Amino acid sequence: MAKLRAAILCGGAGTRLWPLSRIETPKQFHSLVGERSLLVDTLARANRLDASGVPMIITAAHLAEMVSIHAGDSGASDVEIIVEPTPRNTAPAAALAALAAAEEDPKTVIALLPSDHHVRDEVGFVRALGFARELAEEGAIATLGITPSGPHTGYGYIHRAESWKAGFHVSRFVEKPDLETASSFFSAGTYYWNAGIYLFRADVFLAELARFQPIVAEAATQAWSKRTSSRSIQSVDAEAWSKCPSISIDHAVAENTKLAAVVPADVGWSDVGSWASLLEIAARDPDGNVLIGDASAIKSSGSYVRSTSRHLSVIGATDLIVIETADAVLVLHKDYSEHVKTAAGIFTASRTIK
Repeated sequence: MAKLRAAILCGGAGTRLWPLSRIETPKQFHSLVGERSLLVDTLARANRLDASGVPMIITAAHLAEMVSIHAGDSGASDVEIIVEPTPRNTAPAAALAALAAAEEDPKTVIALLPSDHHVRDEVGFVRALGFARELAEEGAIATLGITPSGPHTGYGYIHRAESWKAGFHVSRFVEKPDLETASSFFSAGTYYWNAGIYLFRADVFLAELARFQPIVAEAATQAWSKRTSSRSIQSVDAEAWSKCPSISIDHAVAENTKLAAVVPADVGWSDVGSWASLLEIAARDPDGNVLIGDASAIKSSGSYVRSTSRHLSVIGATDLIVIETADAVLVLHKDYSEHVKTAAGIFTASRTIK
């Protein structure tokens, strides 16, 4: 069995969960579901994978120290932190992970895992990763396909083709659909949500990246070859990295390769992409409320109330989300979660003007 190394993507601004999540402390560093941060939970899942090597965490320079602290909290005996000078999306990050692993063994399987997702059924998740790993060892670029719970328009979709071991060949990837299209996908039963979780051999991914995105492959290779090291932190070369286009692994490789495979996974997955999604997955009281911190709800139902620095009460609220931090308060109806980024932008601009 080939070695497996988790490569955890740990960047992002996290503005959809403002005002708790900020550029300097994006959502993966917060305890949003349970007592541990999403990053610590991700590392704990990675540590359960069989025959796994030292996990890699790919992050930004200003987050590297925080990553190190949370890695220690996870109980991981060792991690390798790879610092990107600027964000370049998931394909270049995957290339860095593959280049790092290939130095030891080109056939190492990489498990590319976002750091900010929640998984309810961790046993089932690890099992699904094991099936995807078997496909990756055979040369597939395998992804987990989340079994849809409804016609969600906020996710991309993966359409399966013929069987391939415990998974399927991929027929096509589909961008976020409208509601009518999403409903038809849900009814068909042959489409899955794209969670952005991939497993592939380092040598296979690098070859396919060079085939379809040679500029990305070359820039990432140069940036990695000129990296500087300090303890467990590898900082890639900024000048070479600046020549790397920003592109997702979906657009760069998965949508073009003939090696794409999907493994179905019904594991209670959430990308924790909005306050409304947290309301859906958190434990509720008898009135359907979620109360976190010094918070209370009176004659209220279906509401998410979170306080971080003072007492917060809501009265007569239905389906509201109320978030309090030391310097901001957010109040919205759960159906308007997509507008939180706008509020975060207004907040940032007001502070910049002052």
